[in-house]
Amino acid sequence: MTATLRVVNHSSRASEGHDAPLEIALVNNMPDAALQTTEQQFTALLGAAGADYNIRIRFFSFPELLRGQSGRSYVAEQYEPIEQLWSDEFDGLIVTGAEPRTPDLRDEVYWPSLTRLVAWAEETATPAVWSCLAAHAAVLRLDGIERTRLEEKISGVFRCSKVGDHPLVSGLPTSWRLPHSRLNTLDPERLIAAGYELVSFSDEAGADAFILRRRTTFVFFQGHPEYDAGALLREYRRDVGRYLAGTMEHYPEMPAGYFDDERAHSFDAFRARAERQRSRDLLEEFPDSSPPHLWHDVAILLYGNWLGALVAERGSDRMLTGSGAASARSP
Repeated sequence: MTATLRVVNHSSRASEGHDAPLEIALVNNMPDAALQTTEQQFTALLGAAGADYNIRIRFFSFPELLRGQSGRSYVAEQYEPIEQLWSDEFDGLIVTGAEPRTPDLRDEVYWPSLTRLVAWAEETATPAVWSCLAAHAAVLRLDGIERTRLEEKISGVFRCSKVGDHPLVSGLPTSWRLPHSRLNTLDPERLIAAGYELVSFSDEAGADAFILRRRTTFVFFQGHPEYDAGALLREYRRDVGRYLAGTMEHYPEMPAGYFDDERAHSFDAFRARAERQRSRDLLEEFPDSSPPHLWHDVAILLYGNWLGALVAERGSDRMLTGSGAASARSP
């Protein structure tokens, strides 16, 4: 069974027959624990960024990904088979990362599907967004540029600065803050040498967003504009849980630039206690204090600019305008 989710808008132009939706394929490869949350994050973001358009989001996932029974059942019931993607046409493509399991991306079980997806997007000239690990994998497949392992995980909300005046960052200030969460990075000099255009950069997190223009335009995010306010907190809690369970050697560092002083103090106090009495049961007392959604407006502008580019490429006269609302999922 397949499923679609629509962000539907209404306009008097519908009666004129200009009601063809903007078709977006979202290939969601996140692990089971984050699968539905990631789906909801992108749905909410595209709904807000594309409030003037009629958008249809269709969900896919790589079949080789290792999932538990509940994850397999959910994907089987709610997502379309990946084979359907190869035979259809889309106005845009978004590809999420996946939980890394091997040092070399070419050894990941989903590598054949990923390489086919990159080739398909090139051959069909489908504009695409490649997010985090998917960005690393796509760059490796396209130009052989390998990611570099970091000494410590990048996690937090970092100041990013605009590089040039690419339409993707139109309307944004000269700098903004966005979340990053990863163990690897890409060398910006190698990207530029291979023909990629750097769009935004962080002194602490490195290349934030960059573009590749060939048969179509690919957008790469090393960061996560789609994250909701509590995403980094949930990741931090997960990693603390791994430490308490003994599957992670060192206590994880607190996400940088994410918590105010009061929240940071409570997490420091919990860390001191956890390092004294390391126990899985202690996770039940982990502080629950989600910070504000500082990058919300920036994320809407970024994806609004991307959607606007899709509309311009397809022809704006085929789109609806008006106010939008997300509908319920239907099979």
